[in-house]
Amino acid sequence: MALDHHVEQLLAGLQAQGLKSFENMSVDEARAVVSTFTGLQAPSEPVARIEDLHYVSDTTELPLRIHLPEGTGPRPVVLYFHGGGFVAGDLEVVDEPARALANETGTVVVTAAYRRAPEHRFPAAADDAWAALNWVAAHIAEHGGDPGNIVVMGDSAGGNLAAVTALRSRDQGGPALRGQVLIYPVIDPNAQLPSRIDYADGYLITAAALDWFWEQYLSAPEDADNPYAVPTRADRVDGLPPALILTTENEVTRDEAEQYGARLRAEGVDVRTVRFDGLVHGVYWMSGAVPRSRELRAAVADFVKSVVAPTSAA
Repeated sequence: MALDHHVEQLLAGLQAQGLKSFENMSVDEARAVVSTFTGLQAPSEPVARIEDLHYVSDTTELPLRIHLPEGTGPRPVVLYFHGGGFVAGDLEVVDEPARALANETGTVVVTAAYRRAPEHRFPAAADDAWAALNWVAAHIAEHGGDPGNIVVMGDSAGGNLAAVTALRSRDQGGPALRGQVLIYPVIDPNAQLPSRIDYADGYLITAAALDWFWEQYLSAPEDADNPYAVPTRADRVDGLPPALILTTENEVTRDEAEQYGARLRAEGVDVRTVRFDGLVHGVYWMSGAVPRSRELRAAVADFVKSVVAPTSAA
């Protein structure tokens, strides 16, 4: 399918500005570029309350933000990990989509920051995501959430963290998650599938850029065999919570995400995989620039509402 018209316009504008591919940037440049995605977003919706707090992982205090919708609880909870190639991204770039999700689903949406590469390589981010889940399970009741009613979610590298957190929760007796939402997740650094070849030169993320992000994140080549870095390396994926996997047609990570979904389904996990033709990596953050980002957001909201238990009080 042809590129979405708004995506085409956006890419042409970025090219005219001389935007370099990520593998040709410094870490600071990559972080600065990712932070500009807030400029591609619609105005943020008001929510009933925002709480900025911290959790502790490996003696490090890290920020998290709680987005509370109108109404009383206890409310189901979505724990959302931002993307950015393990290198970039923060709570600000996902504040607008988190607010929208809280309002649409009536859930408490928690966004959790994590230590970023290359200053903090694997397993730092994975350990932080696990610590954030355990913080939510222990403390979200104090903030209007239901600790027995949690969905993990992430986009891009955050999708990887959501997937490995679901694995870890199964393996280590963590919370019984209601679901996992993986939005164009970065799954496997060694995947050599058609989309990695067909879209090697981009859009937005090239194959070389994807390799660069993985090089910043992994501490050593053998980390690629660790299922808490690369979920496809898990010996088994049965017993995981229902999954929604969203991919876009024109991107390098498409096939590895869809292949992971096929494996989950083959081992008995309830999986919904949806590909959005004409779109590219990153559109979940582009509510102002790409109107079809609403399609991804609607799919997420519908899935969340379908897997969480009803709110116990109106």
